Amino acid sequence: MRKKVFVSFEHDTDKALKDLLIGQSKNPGCPFEVIDSSLKEAAPEKTWEEKAEARIKNADLIIVLAGPTTYRAAGVLKEVAMAHRQGKKIVQLIGYKEGKYKRVPGAGRLYRWTWDNLHKISC
Repeated sequence: MRKKVFVSFEHDTDKALKDLLIGQSKNPGCPFEVIDSSLKEAAPEKTWEEKAEARIKNADLIIVLAGPTTYRAAGVLKEVAMAHRQGKKIVQLIGYKEGKYKRVPGAGRLYRWTWDNLHKISC
């Protein structure tokens, strides 16, 4: 059975990364499926935190897509805190080949986005 993954990302700058990960998860060899629970707009509705908390609860793994400024994105930091409260495994994927990245505080190990690493983090 494939693991369910919740993806946390900075909506304003890294939505394309989330879309790429969803596409990659549709590969028959991928060990996980993405719960596409992201907001459809940059300005969140009032109940987004409750919705995110429920979706994180249903996930087996939280993947934070790390872009250049993700480490300070308020929504990502809240989702990471929710995942910690629920005892979920959290990992970070470097979203872009070029650039410098800071780890999101408390969001686990930072991995390069490779097929081998996607399999490793899903175990």
